[in-house]
Amino acid sequence: MNYYEVFNYNKYDINIKKINNYIKYCLKYLKIKNVVFNVIFIDDIKMRSINKEYRNIDNTTDVISFALEDNKDAINYNKRLLGDIYISYDKAVEQAKENNFNIIYEIYFLIIHGILHLLGYNHENDNDEKIMFELQEEILNEFKRSKKKLC
Repeated sequence: MNYYEVFNYNKYDINIKKINNYIKYCLKYLKIKNVVFNVIFIDDIKMRSINKEYRNIDNTTDVISFALEDNKDAINYNKRLLGDIYISYDKAVEQAKENNFNIIYEIYFLIIHGILHLLGYNHENDNDEKIMFELQEEILNEFKRSKKKLC
């Protein structure tokens, strides 16, 4: 059984039901079971603070994932404790406008990006980036086809 929670710590209303449905779809698509993680929506001010504190980058970003499985001292409770995904809703809105995307599409993109990071995917080199980004697009496209629309 998967357990995840979605938290909204910004001023915008977020359709948690749609997000939960999408996360369930992603986990089923990836055949992921027995995981625990959080998706946390924050604003740019908080994201900048987190980025500076943990990555020493004094700027905002769209998504940051903290993978607990990267920590070799993590306790195993017969579940995979994946970690936390922080998403800047402000940055998602900005990027959606820049790319002429629906905001929910951008949020879905950032969620699957974060989940894949928690599962160990990265984009530190061209090959890894190709693998990760192709999988992201595959999941988004399949979800879109299955739902006929993203909003």
